Amino acid sequence: MAIFRAKDVKQFSDVELQENMGKLRMELVQHYGKVSAGGATENPGHIRELRRTIARVMTEQNRRRTA
Repeated sequence: MAIFRAKDVKQFSDVELQENMGKLRMELVQHYGKVSAGGATENPGHIRELRRTIARVMTEQNRRRTA
């Protein structure tokens, strides 16, 4: 899945935010599963970027809830 920047996340609708959040979390779980099984991911920095993208999406969801 693509890594989204803040300006990209702001353009998503509420439904798209929910869908992307689910996909990002599933991808993160898959990467963690590979690492915990003793394997190595192709790109270790991708885990960090996934976590940051999830945080961006959550921040936008919270901003919309309070606004």
